[in-house]
Amino acid sequence: MNNTDINSLSCPLPKMDFDTIQLAHGAGGKLSSELIGKIFLPRFGNNILDKLEDQAILQISGNRLAFTTDSFVVDPIFFPGGNIGDLAINGTINDIAMSGANPLYLSVGFILEEGLPLETLHKIVLSMEFAAKQAGVQIVTGDTKVVNKGSCDKIFINTSGIGSVPNGVNISAANIRSGDKIIISGTVADHGMAVMTTREDLSFKSQVTSDTAALNGLVDEMLKVSKDIRAMRDPTRGGVATTLNEFARQSNVGIQLYTDSVPVKPEVKGACEVLGIDPLYVANEGKLIVVVPNEVADDMLKVMREHSLGKDSQIIGEATEKNKGIVVQSTGLGANRIVDMPIGEQLPRIC
Repeated sequence: MNNTDINSLSCPLPKMDFDTIQLAHGAGGKLSSELIGKIFLPRFGNNILDKLEDQAILQISGNRLAFTTDSFVVDPIFFPGGNIGDLAINGTINDIAMSGANPLYLSVGFILEEGLPLETLHKIVLSMEFAAKQAGVQIVTGDTKVVNKGSCDKIFINTSGIGSVPNGVNISAANIRSGDKIIISGTVADHGMAVMTTREDLSFKSQVTSDTAALNGLVDEMLKVSKDIRAMRDPTRGGVATTLNEFARQSNVGIQLYTDSVPVKPEVKGACEVLGIDPLYVANEGKLIVVVPNEVADDMLKVMREHSLGKDSQIIGEATEKNKGIVVQSTGLGANRIVDMPIGEQLPRIC
């Protein structure tokens, strides 16, 4: 088939809610799901991609490898607790680690705006070097492009990563069963609120700080308790609510979220109230949600709390036979409310 043949191919544009790309298409919620399901999957779909995990598990010469890629466009590029550089390293490591894999190697691609101060780039690169060394991974290849002033906002970073999956580990949202317990490794909404309060120039008695961190060390300790981890994911864009909805739909179970079980720092809760945002929908960059069989939940919680990145871990819910495909949270009045995926974009360019 030559280029003329390719250019002549046509396929009807799928019916969608908007005719143009909206910020909400990148928010990790309903519009993101629609974009993936109607535009990308029909063209790129295969038995690996169709699983819609945060990484692909590849069988190569008898070895199982986890492979992932991500792009970072956070605004502002420096925020309390981190910057776009260490965020890119940690975020990619976490996507690999959520499969139970040991992260090994990363690539880094930079898109730089003409006029970006070299001092700014140097600070970002130093933070990336430190984050990679802390996590025990190597940056082994990369690319740099410079665009005209105004063609991008200071700096965008793309990272890809690869890691090895241990024998006996098979982590996927499709594995979740009724009765499984759901654990979160700590307080939620820290990263999103750190970025937003900086962007909006809000001040609080206690500074809101991002939780950006590499979670592979915590995952290593968790796998020592049990390799029978059903599912694991870091709740980034769309927050805890989106992750739990993805779990419910991919495994066809209901998820009961316990009342007031999700830990939130007081200063973060205050920031959310000021901005009118539900913490369940705010991005995290140093937390994970893990689903385990009921019989190992207490032991898993204990070892997570012994790790510095899991000291505030809590059991926040369970998988049930009721309300399949839906996340339900009990209220203080004894009623239930559906915790759906977000439709719009509350926090643009949060990672």
